[in-house]
Formats: sequence, structure tokens, C-alpha cells
Amino acid sequence: MKKIVFVSHCILNTASKVVLYNQEEIDAEENLRKKFMHEVIDKEIQAIQLPCPEFTLYGAKRWGHVSDQFDNVFFRSHCRRILAPVIEQLKEYLANEDFFEVLGFVGVDGSPSCGVDYTCQGNWYGSFDCRKDLDETLSDCHLVKRPGVLMDVLKEMLKEERLDDRVKVTSLFAPEPEKCMDLLR
Repeated sequence: MKKIVFVSHCILNTASKVVLYNQEEIDAEENLRKKFMHEVIDKEIQAIQLPCPEFTLYGAKRWGHVSDQFDNVFFRSHCRRILAPVIEQLKEYLANEDFFEVLGFVGVDGSPSCGVDYTCQGNWYGSFDCRKDLDETLSDCHLVKRPGVLMDVLKEMLKEERLDDRVKVTSLFAPEPEKCMDLLR
């Protein structure tokens, strides 16, 4: 029986991430990502890469965003469109449980899109050019306990398909490494 895990795009392709500058956080997430992927490979678990809604809308040279900026009908519609084929694949694997075991989905906490338990929030909007309150605006960004937009849409779609009780959604998050590692056990 093949075991399958669906993973956020940047777990397999870190080149898709927004350029980050906090080296300590980067290193902690990268160490956990490598540990997680080594275990996936060692246990011969098949990894299916989710599409990245930020990259597919804004490309590689995008600014960092907060979930408040993405929480709108347009971004949610984009997430729903790119997740539709993923849900179809998931349903096919689940329909063939003699051959496949779906372990679940793994997001990346802190992400405005792929956070499962935590996302970044802030009152960001408009141009940063000539803002007198730029430092205050940037410092308003903080981690909150709620999903990012893509993962929120994914959970909605799983519920609509009545799959929310059958499929676990968890995350890669350096301060809580057991979440993603426990999924592989």
C-alpha cells in the first residue's frame, strides 16, 4: 500500500518562498523541513505538491503579505480554482483505499496562505512609499491563531465533500515540530 501526503508547495520548492531576512527563523524552518522530507523519503511516502497561490498570482519578486490582504473574494476564488484538481486527486486516492493510504495535508504555519494553525496578520494596505507610519505599520504584523487563506479554503472544500473527518490537515512549524512529524508515524 502506498502512503500519500499532500504538502504545501514550498516544502518541496523553497525557491517559491518570499525572500526572508530573519536567519534564525529561516534556519529553524529549514531544519524541520529537511527532517520531515528525509522521513518522507525514508518511509517511501509519496508527496504531492500543492500549488502556491501567491507564486501563481504574483511571481517570484513579490513582497511579503499578511493574510488580511489575501482574505478577499478574488484570492479565495483563485485558491478554490487551483485546489479543485487536488481535491479530485484526493477523492480518487481515497476511493482506492486498498492501494493507497492518505496521511493528510501539511501546510506551513506563519504563512498568509498555507498556515494551518497560525498565520500572519496586520493592517497592511496601500503604497509604502512616503508613508509616515511605515515602522508602525510593519510592526503591526503578528502571528495569530487561525488558518491562512489557502488552508482555510482547503478546509471548506474538504467539508463540502464530506472529507473533513477522513483527512487530517496539519502543519510544518519549527516551534511545534511534532505536528508534521506525528503525521508520518
